[in-house]
Amino acid sequence: MTEELSAKDKKLKARVEKSLQTFDMAAFATGRPIFRLLPRDPRCETCMAPFEGAGGSLVRNVFNKRRSTLNPLVCTTCEDLVKRLRYGTELEMSMLFADIRGSTPLAESMSPTEFKQLIDRFYNETTHVLVHSRAMLDRLGGDEVRGYYVPGFAGKQFARRSVEAAQNLLRVTGHADPKGPWVPVGVGINTGTAYYGAVSSADGLVELTALGDAVNVAARLASQAAAGEVVISKSTALKAGIDTNKLEKRTLDLKGKSELMDVWVLRVNKSNA
Repeated sequence: MTEELSAKDKKLKARVEKSLQTFDMAAFATGRPIFRLLPRDPRCETCMAPFEGAGGSLVRNVFNKRRSTLNPLVCTTCEDLVKRLRYGTELEMSMLFADIRGSTPLAESMSPTEFKQLIDRFYNETTHVLVHSRAMLDRLGGDEVRGYYVPGFAGKQFARRSVEAAQNLLRVTGHADPKGPWVPVGVGINTGTAYYGAVSSADGLVELTALGDAVNVAARLASQAAAGEVVISKSTALKAGIDTNKLEKRTLDLKGKSELMDVWVLRVNKSNA
C-alpha cells in the first residue's frame, strides 16, 4: 500500500510537478543563497552546492549532497526528492537511444577484456555528450545509452538539444572521421508524452526512468538506424524546428505499431582532417 503523503509533502510534490513540466527548477533550488557562498567550483547547477574542496566536503557530510547519477552537473537532491515522494508525471519530452551496431560480431572478434575496454570508451564518450546537453541518463546497459530530455532540466529547446546531442554522439564515435568510426553507432529520437519519474518494487527499490509508448518508439527507431545514422520522428523534427526538405525520408513499419511511421535521417559530414 502506498504511504499517504503529509500535507507538506503534497505541496512539495506539486512544486516538483511544476518544475518538471515547465522550465522552472525552483523546487530543487532550496539553499541556493547559502550554497553559492561556499567554495568551490564545480557545483550543482540548480542549488549551487559545491562538489569539491572544503565546501564539497561540508555539503556531503552535513547535507548529504553528492553528484547525481542521472546527470553529474546537478546534485542528488533532485533524484532523492523524487524517489522519496515516489513521484512521477506525464509530460512531453524527447527520448534518445543510441547503441552499437553489430555488437555481437564485434565481441566475437575481441577478447572479453578488449570488448570491455571498447564498451567503457563508448560509455565515457557518449555519456559526456549526453550530460553536457542536459539529458537525464537512464541505466547503462549492454551496448546502449539512453538520454531523456525533460523540459524542466533541458529547457525550452529540449528537442533541439536531443538532436544536436545525437549528431555529437556520431562525431565522438568517429563517424565524421574519413577513416571511419572506432565503433559503429546508430541513434533514434522520439518526442512525445511519456511517464517520467519513480518506479518501485515491493521490496522498496526505487529507480527513475521513462515509460510509455513514446519511449518504446524511440527504442524502435534506434534499432532501425544504421551505423552513422540518427533516425528522428516527425514529432521530434517539428518540435526541434528541423528543416526536413533536404533530409532522407523513410516510412517504417515498427514492431508493435498498427500504422506506418514517417521518419527522417540525419548524418554528420566527414571532416577533412
